[in-house]
Amino acid sequence: MAAPRYADWQAALADAVRDARLLCRLVGIDPPEQPADSADFPVLVPKAFLARIRPGDPADPLLAQVIPQAAETAEVPGYSVDPLCEAAALLAPSLLAPSLLAKYRGRILMVASPRCGVHCRYCFRRHFPYRDWTCRPPDWEPAIARIEADSTVDEVILSGGDPLTLSDRPLAALLNRLDSIAHLRRIRLHTRLPVVIPQRVTDNLLGSIRALRLPLAVVIQVNHPAEIDDEVARAIGRLIEAGAMMLNQSVLLRGINDQVDTLAELSRRLIDLRVMPYYLHQLDRVSGTAHFEVAESVGVDLIARLRARLPGYAIPRYVRETPGGASKEVLA
Repeated sequence: MAAPRYADWQAALADAVRDARLLCRLVGIDPPEQPADSADFPVLVPKAFLARIRPGDPADPLLAQVIPQAAETAEVPGYSVDPLCEAAALLAPSLLAPSLLAKYRGRILMVASPRCGVHCRYCFRRHFPYRDWTCRPPDWEPAIARIEADSTVDEVILSGGDPLTLSDRPLAALLNRLDSIAHLRRIRLHTRLPVVIPQRVTDNLLGSIRALRLPLAVVIQVNHPAEIDDEVARAIGRLIEAGAMMLNQSVLLRGINDQVDTLAELSRRLIDLRVMPYYLHQLDRVSGTAHFEVAESVGVDLIARLRARLPGYAIPRYVRETPGGASKEVLA
């Protein structure tokens, strides 16, 4: 299907597919007899992303990231709703919004929005206890005060959900408040919106980035080269021209990007767009995702084979996150 044109990115998000059977019909495949869609983590796929899926191919690597599978309902030993023990890392969990997590020295992660632009079926926060505050303007001040009071923090990581699901005005207000904290040295923003709804990269967003005193790193998530079309490439270019440092992290996923040719092409495409391949994550063992897991030995071998094909700067670090660890564990 061709990607529809919308008046703005909010309209594109509002028109996203939210039903598993409709998703199957739009991509031309037979729906499962018992779709595994669930009320707590329903289908959410923008049509700009849907347009990149090969019609009639149930094994398409983009479709596999967003379509519910019966395997999601299986109980698998070693998988849990909070595999990274993020509940233990929450600071002042009684705060209404946003949540703060402190996992690594010198950095605080702010869950700036509970909303996403796409529901990736492998998401490690698919069971995260997001607070219901989307119906009112977010109150940043308790979280900002906590950051201001801790001079050991030099980086704030905006995550979610997806921070770019905030509209331009509240996002600019948040960036400006962080930019005013004297002991911060950088801001990092993790988002999938420029990939799934590239229209989200608005002139107002770019103006907010240009106005920052602090360096801004924007970390996107692309798992397969087919996710990058011309619109995505333009959105990335505009972010770079506004001064953002662009990084990419991927998750190693069975049947999606667990082949060396796929990963090599992804790195080449990213480098061509001036995006640094940053991390290749081993799957976090969150309940409902076991069918995506790739053995670590396979991941290590893939990185070794990438080194034989690509320059060093195009090789992502293959990492695993361990609860309570001082940093991510580098596997290769």
